[in-house]
Amino acid sequence: MNSESQKTENVRVKSVTQLITPLELKKQLPPTAQLQETVLNSRAAIRAVLARSDPRLLVIIGPCSIHDPEAALDYARRLAALRDEVNDRYLIVMRVYFEKPRTTIGWKGFINDPHLDNSYDMQYGLQAARQLMLDILALGLPVAAEFLDPIIPQYTADLVSWAALGARTIESQTHREMTSGLSMPVGLKNATDGSVQRAVDALISCRSQHSFVGIDQGGHSSIIKTTGNPNTHLVLRGGGGETNYQATEIAAAATKLRTAGVSEIMMVDCSHANSGKDPARQADVWNDVLEQRKKPGCPVIGAMLESFIEAGNQPISDTLTYGLSITDACIDWETTHRLLTTNKP
Repeated sequence: MNSESQKTENVRVKSVTQLITPLELKKQLPPTAQLQETVLNSRAAIRAVLARSDPRLLVIIGPCSIHDPEAALDYARRLAALRDEVNDRYLIVMRVYFEKPRTTIGWKGFINDPHLDNSYDMQYGLQAARQLMLDILALGLPVAAEFLDPIIPQYTADLVSWAALGARTIESQTHREMTSGLSMPVGLKNATDGSVQRAVDALISCRSQHSFVGIDQGGHSSIIKTTGNPNTHLVLRGGGGETNYQATEIAAAATKLRTAGVSEIMMVDCSHANSGKDPARQADVWNDVLEQRKKPGCPVIGAMLESFIEAGNQPISDTLTYGLSITDACIDWETTHRLLTTNKP
């Protein structure tokens, strides 16, 4: 029997590379006091929307995923200018999604593979991701993220004003535990098959105390104890080939939340199954939500739009079109501007 056959661990591990610690990265790329104030103020504003003391509609908007920091910052400058124009009715937060869940396999996002070439330069990915967040915050624009890997928040969560727990991870105990300790409001999407009850179950778990194994700022394995996150809320994204943004479906979801003893507020994701993955249909969902908002007692306090500079999407290649998504198809900037400036909630 050779020595290889006697191994009992790491049999299928090709390599292990030490990564920069969260503390070291934050020392390299610290936020200024002004940027910290932007994060704190925007989190407080989002909490006010969730509590309905701020009547504005929370709008989480931006590219499906970040793959080109230059184009993302270009988009952010446009969005920051538009935000100033519509700030009386919308609380704008930019989607800055660096991690992408995959149903099978595929590109896992900018942090995992920033060069789009399967080199998996995660050290660069983390540094470039954090720098982009700082650059966007410098515009006065708060950022939103989806947290997929439970370690990543240690590197970036201090800069995030709103976070999402995705449809594929709401049933994961690990992700529920992570969410219970996050410092910002978190939206929980219904399951990919359309089940709202699983998201309601996740809400109860995320609002509860947990103890679990994680890492500290120095990168050491640690026991993490949390207090629970009271600012978690439901996000309806459709599923199983069906939508769930219309008034009857909103009412049914509100009943489930009320029965569970949690707040009936919710957001609507205008993309994904609610648009049939047709970016042009996001406008239909958006306009329907705004009409619902005009009726007293509407529980919808926010909406999500997938938007970038150019309309549609493209496969990863050596010659990428600037400002065009490489994951889900998005509406273009002209459509984005029109949706945010014509109809009123």
